[in-house]
Amino acid sequence: MQVLQDTRYALRQFRKAPGFTTTAILTLALGIGATTAIFTLVHAVLLKSLPVTKPGELYRIGDVENCCVNGGLQDNWSLFSYDKYKMFRDGTPGFQQLAAFQAGRSLRGVRRVGSNQPAESQRTQHVSGNYFSMFGLSAFAGRLLTPEDDRKGAEPVAIMNFRTWQQKYGKDPSVIGASFTMNGHPVTIVGIAPPGFFGDRVESSPAFWIPLSVMPIIAGGDSLLDFPEQDWLDIIGRISPGASISTIQAHMQLELQQWLRSPVSKLQPGEETLIPKQTLHLSPGGGGVQMMREEYESGLRLLMAISAFVLMIACANVANLMLVRATTRKQATSIRAALGAPRSRQIRQVLTESTVLAVLGGVIGVAFAFAGTRLILHWAFRADYVAIDATPSLPVLAFTFTVSLVTGILFGVAPAWITVKANPAEALRGANRSTREHGGWTQKTLVITQAALSLILLCAAGLLVQSLRNMQRQNFGFDTTNRYIAHIDPQMAGYKPAQLDAVYRQLHDGLAAIPGVQQVSFSLYSPMEGNNWGETIYVEGQAPPQPGSSENQTSWLRVSPGYFDTIGTKIVEGRAIGEQDTAATQQVAVVNRTFAKKFFKGASAIGKHFGDIEPKYSGSYEIVGITEDTQYRQPTREIPPTFFLAFAQRTNYSDPRFVAFEDSNHYLNAVELKTMGPVEGLEAQVQRVLGQVNPDLALIDFNSFGAQVQTNFAQQNMIAKLTSLYGVLALMLASVGLYGVTAYSVERRTSEIGIRMALGADRINVLQLILRSAFLQISIGLAIGLPATIVGGRAMSAQLFGVKSYDPKILLGTTVLLSMAAFIAAVVPARRAATLEPIKALRTE
Repeated sequence: MQVLQDTRYALRQFRKAPGFTTTAILTLALGIGATTAIFTLVHAVLLKSLPVTKPGELYRIGDVENCCVNGGLQDNWSLFSYDKYKMFRDGTPGFQQLAAFQAGRSLRGVRRVGSNQPAESQRTQHVSGNYFSMFGLSAFAGRLLTPEDDRKGAEPVAIMNFRTWQQKYGKDPSVIGASFTMNGHPVTIVGIAPPGFFGDRVESSPAFWIPLSVMPIIAGGDSLLDFPEQDWLDIIGRISPGASISTIQAHMQLELQQWLRSPVSKLQPGEETLIPKQTLHLSPGGGGVQMMREEYESGLRLLMAISAFVLMIACANVANLMLVRATTRKQATSIRAALGAPRSRQIRQVLTESTVLAVLGGVIGVAFAFAGTRLILHWAFRADYVAIDATPSLPVLAFTFTVSLVTGILFGVAPAWITVKANPAEALRGANRSTREHGGWTQKTLVITQAALSLILLCAAGLLVQSLRNMQRQNFGFDTTNRYIAHIDPQMAGYKPAQLDAVYRQLHDGLAAIPGVQQVSFSLYSPMEGNNWGETIYVEGQAPPQPGSSENQTSWLRVSPGYFDTIGTKIVEGRAIGEQDTAATQQVAVVNRTFAKKFFKGASAIGKHFGDIEPKYSGSYEIVGITEDTQYRQPTREIPPTFFLAFAQRTNYSDPRFVAFEDSNHYLNAVELKTMGPVEGLEAQVQRVLGQVNPDLALIDFNSFGAQVQTNFAQQNMIAKLTSLYGVLALMLASVGLYGVTAYSVERRTSEIGIRMALGADRINVLQLILRSAFLQISIGLAIGLPATIVGGRAMSAQLFGVKSYDPKILLGTTVLLSMAAFIAAVVPARRAATLEPIKALRTE
């Protein structure tokens, strides 16, 4: 009851001081909102479990993240073939259920049967029949998959994502039971997944879940199900009550090693000796597959620390406001004490006021956090959908409430301390003014703290912005000017490998006929689009690498004639792949400089031969050209040895596995266009050409080459922008804090200033007196902040590229910036002090 009275009294006091209340609440709201926005992402990416039944019972087979198809030994296993999954499912005790699901996502051309609309590109995921039951889920409508759906010969069925059903089909109930075509093959939708379920990982939620057994039907031939040695499945299981994780892990490791010793594993010569080193580990699976966690964890931790600094600066600002308020109320406090009010009662009232203020700031901070989270998601993911809701959840609201209480106590301690130390007799004599310079060191200490923290944040922002610039200004080995990238998948439209040559000729002729288009090419994937195909190569005349070695690991892609000119990559020796490289001529390859240096040690690579997959194919490709090094992966990764093969040529493998692989890599899904300048409506014209070739040939996406490259900097761009934003916010708060302390100091020292001026001090002397005090605080803050900034730079070195953690230019620039802001904040009250009339100043006491 007493707390309620204190709260009502605090609210009445705040209504009487609207300026103070508004400033304090907005300051806290900014600090709490900034921290809550980052925590929303931290909770979603690092802490939140999947929206499934009893996530604590789930364990994943593997503790590393891989995608999407692996062959050979993995050492620490996390991806498995369908054959291995069945072995684990049927032979491992300790699991209630064990489910498998495709590690990556497949794009399928999806169209409702009877619709006159062209097929749309949709993400799909192949899963085992017990996928949903293992997670303990129920259908929102219809039913979910069952093991009966995941057997050979079963009718092809699929489950639709609730979000897809809501956004694309308006929750039309007739969708359930309707027939859709996927890559031209009919599939029946039997149910809608529950709302909120986005799959087994936060990012790239599939629109449809399809049984594993349907893969060969949709693929129209051989699929990964048919190759026991190809690993492409993640596995998560629900542990039985009382089961021992260590016992299950040891049993599964033994099963894996026994499988590897069987003939079906098809190991390369010499790899048998590496079988004892093959391990797997069980890891908690309640959070699903944590690829996004690995990618964003370090950046989110950095942002959480930065937002905490902003919150500390906001608390220091409000503490200063509360100190001023407590000092001006000192006389009233002393009167209460003289009338018998216990100090504990007055301390409780001060802490109640600060807590109420913080809670009000937290309420508004939630609104700021919602807007901030949406902005961050836009910066980080652009148009890509991720299953992160900007609306604060219960854990996020609990976090905000806790932060509000803690901050309320933090900035309420100093005013409470003044209440304890107040001298009733001195206050009753009216000693509210001071002629001593050291009267407000508590407030000055807070300003010093703000200055030090602001310097750390500004330097962090400077380092991250410079790091981002260094990344973007690299020579990536291509030219993005007037170039565009489109993605298609002829497999979606039902094209077989034998039809590809004709369809690509049609596409080339149609696209080249668009006015303004200068060159057209096709490739397996394009630079920096987030794709990479790797293979071990064997050089003719050189010893093969040791079993299990990555020494001869390379990246590669297949391209059409004109590819290098279209993307602006230079040939530095020999020639490019051209029209003369046909199915009837010698198989050729173009390699990059890194490939030539690594495998030929300074000798000319032109005319040399190499092959892939097995040593017996080491003479397959003749090198006819060398390109400059081109970045196809993330901008901070080293460029690997890379080779390029001609689309028109094929290697005649004898093993069915390799034949299927050769078929798959002739589907060139990237289309590169070079134009003579901006072309109005280019995307629509590309779409029209695709429709003329085949209405079911969907345009997956279309971007300028430059925009595609910029997506690789999304995370760094987000962190740099947020750090800069928080740095500016910290600078503003620190400046406001210094202004407030300086203005209050001028007010308290009015009599002293009057006496000095009466004794002969001029306005310049007064100005210097005030500025000297202000810059003493800033100088101490800088002295503390500079070494702390260097330590902080080293702590965030993993986020930096091409810039030292103690870059002198950035340290100097941020120091000057902070000093200028401090000068502006201090000069206003200093000028006011310098314009005081001595007579009026002496009368104020």
